[in-house]
This record gives sequence, C-alpha cells and structure tokens, in this order.
Amino acid sequence: MQRLVRILIADDHPLFAEALRVTLATDRRLQVVGIARDGHEAVELGQTLKPDLTLMDIAMPVMDGFEATKQLRDLDPDACVLMLTGSNSRLDIDRARQAGAAGYVTKDRIALDLVAAIHNVIRK
Repeated sequence: MQRLVRILIADDHPLFAEALRVTLATDRRLQVVGIARDGHEAVELGQTLKPDLTLMDIAMPVMDGFEATKQLRDLDPDACVLMLTGSNSRLDIDRARQAGAAGYVTKDRIALDLVAAIHNVIRK
C-alpha cells in the first residue's frame, strides 16, 4: 500500500487554495495538512507540520514563493516544493529552480497535471 502524501498549500487566494484542497481530496493518497496565506506563514507551517510536499504560489504578500522556498530548503534540505503559478515565463521557472523547487506547474494546467506532478516529484 502506498503511503499518504502530506501536503501544505501556500496561496494567498482563499478560493483558489480551497479549490486546490478539493481537487487533491479526489486522490486518496493525498492529504492536505495545512494552508498558508503568505510566504512567511508557509515557512512557519512547513517547519511545524513537516509536510511531504508544499504547493507554493509564486506571488504572495509578506514573502514571495521564491524566497519562501529558499528558506524552507535552507531550514530543511529535504523539503520538497512544487511551484504553482499563472506564469510560464522562463525567468520564473529559472528562479524557482534556483530557490530549490522540485517542479513547476502553471495554474492553467492544474486540473490536468497537478496530481501526476505531485506523485512524480514525491517518487524522486
């Protein structure tokens, strides 16, 4: 039996975060353990909840997703972050990789690609 993947969602849009939670609930192998509303809260919850994966929006108040990812990875080199964004700019993809993100999914592809991307990143 495959283990449950514990997920932290970091997104400043409550309706989008809830939609993600509902989408992920369709896969019994995934469990949302928390929702952060900004990058600072994502770092705090990442340290206390120890999720297997953090879904990180790039554009958030207080601290953006790039910096939050970098801090999470500095605090725990094994932290796994999958970036979520509306942007497919090469610069954003490069910044996500530099921050230590394990992958990158654009918000327009979430319905089709998110669950597969999560399982792909977790298997690595």
